[in-house]
Amino acid sequence: MIALEALLRLVAGLRASEIEGWIAQGWVRPSRGADGFAFSEIDVARVRLIVELRDEMEVGEEAMPVVLSLLDRLYAERRRMRRLCEAIERAGVAERLRAEVLPD
Repeated sequence: MIALEALLRLVAGLRASEIEGWIAQGWVRPSRGADGFAFSEIDVARVRLIVELRDEMEVGEEAMPVVLSLLDRLYAERRRMRRLCEAIERAGVAERLRAEVLPD
């Protein structure tokens, strides 16, 4: 976990007011302690993603919540798919399913 000041040093050109706005909008969800916000590795990655979407892909502030929501849903589905694949492997039916789904 890192403090806001450390996050600002990690991500060039980022201002505290921007991060605070993103937190208020729910785009980033750091922990909050007596000393202020504490950002996890996931929070830092999320901040970097928002900066990239904004600066490089020119995603506007109005579109950002939609884009972030869609990405969150995509990542959640990928996790679910990974768990499903692992369960299939553990159940020992993977080869039969592969043969049915991916015929020669």
